[in-house]
Amino acid sequence: MSALRIGIDVGGTNTDAVVVDTNGKVVAATKAATTPDPFDGIRAALQQVVAGVDTSAITQAMLGTTHPANAIIQRRDLGRVGVLRIAAPSSLAVRPGAAWPRDLLDVVHGPSAIIGGGFEYDGSEIAPLAVEDVRKFAAQCVGRGIGRGAGQVSAIAISSPFSPASPEHELRAAQILAAELGPDFPVSLSHQVGALGLLERENATTLNASLLGVAQRVVQGFHAALAEHGLSVASYLTQNDGTLMTAEEAVRFPILTVGSGPTNSMRGACALAGLTDALVIDVGGTSSDVGILVDGFPRESSAAVEVGGVRTNFRMPDLISIGLGGGTVVRPGPEGPRVGPDSVGYRVVDEALVRGGQTLTLSDISVHAGRLTGFGDVGRLSDVDPSVASGALAWVDERIQVMCERMKASRSELPLIAVGGGSHLVPDAVAGVSEVLRPEHYAVANAFGAAIAEASGAVDRVYRYEPEGRDACLAEARDLARAAAVRAGADPDRLRITSVNEVPLSYLPGKACRVQVKAAGPLA
Repeated sequence: MSALRIGIDVGGTNTDAVVVDTNGKVVAATKAATTPDPFDGIRAALQQVVAGVDTSAITQAMLGTTHPANAIIQRRDLGRVGVLRIAAPSSLAVRPGAAWPRDLLDVVHGPSAIIGGGFEYDGSEIAPLAVEDVRKFAAQCVGRGIGRGAGQVSAIAISSPFSPASPEHELRAAQILAAELGPDFPVSLSHQVGALGLLERENATTLNASLLGVAQRVVQGFHAALAEHGLSVASYLTQNDGTLMTAEEAVRFPILTVGSGPTNSMRGACALAGLTDALVIDVGGTSSDVGILVDGFPRESSAAVEVGGVRTNFRMPDLISIGLGGGTVVRPGPEGPRVGPDSVGYRVVDEALVRGGQTLTLSDISVHAGRLTGFGDVGRLSDVDPSVASGALAWVDERIQVMCERMKASRSELPLIAVGGGSHLVPDAVAGVSEVLRPEHYAVANAFGAAIAEASGAVDRVYRYEPEGRDACLAEARDLARAAAVRAGADPDRLRITSVNEVPLSYLPGKACRVQVKAAGPLA
């Protein structure tokens, strides 16, 4: 009997679910409207997708969710965090949270301190770890101390310079905090969260610590929904880079899931279309994302990524997003129709004109143009001004063309894979694109991407090529990446190195080089 997997992706408009076999064939697929309580949508999608499926053959379930991202964007359900930077005397000029939006800073940041310690890029100490200052900070975080920001926090974030290469002081500080506050007190360590770049890594770690409660509720809700359908299976969440992490790891590192939605769609589009290099546009009910696939994985952003207005440096796909979706509202205007940016979202099935509602949406425009059929009564559009309909459609076509041109790295034409419930808005021909593809099951590509995702591991550190030699350093980095992938659940016999990047640091001695290696493979 073939083992089956469930893939679920929670979007702003729909919650999609698929069941696939070990060969990647879709056995069942469904779309359910996302509900105010997202777990109701997950339960509804699960109930529909497993109907008629032998649930005893299901061995794994994967979830892609917008919960953590929405919590940051909406400043909701976030925990208060104590921020400890181990870097003095080298990093005193910029305080933790200095560039954060004020509303987010007020919600998340609790006590903060910069204490003695940390390492240089070559592993030499900046200063010995200030052990007593760690203990004082622990007391301040639980209200036993005095001074600015003293009080209860739900977690502590620790960061230090070059900790991805030399994490000793972060680990030692975590041990001291565990002794002071108890072994179960939540602590996030920056070398486990982000890459090189102290301030961005510190920001990512602080956000991660603030999301620990959100992640706990997400995983508990996911497991409860599975249990309601008698499914006791291995569970995973999808990461920003298109790979998987176990549900237990997701509870510890929720920040690594905030960009998983678009990535799931891109990976799903890649597999459904049978391509490894292409442009992908994912059109939902509220927004559209355009990205590019390179060797089957989304191209990662080389710039610092902002999450809720905060600069971070963890792995995120290189995307262009715009408020263009099936539920986007269209209004007449003196100089032509005004499209968006507001959307009726998952209410489009009730509020669109063709469905008997009172709101002109891009879904109505698509029905009017013949791009979308079977969605509602086209006769309800008889009062729509033809110039409004043609103007809105021209706006859509122009925006899609511009996003594709901006995403391409060269003038050569690539195919464009259109996926998502709103992909009917994408025209059959786009300038600068070789062809527009709509593969089978394109509407649930995001859930399919979650179901077929692999486990991965990555390393990002500075090596000195002298005296060990370049080959020895790269071999060590590859081994570390493979080991991280195996810890994430990958089959050690089917691992492959998917990327190796070297960035020479010419201003440092010893032929110093930043090395980034990623390994990925199917689940064991």
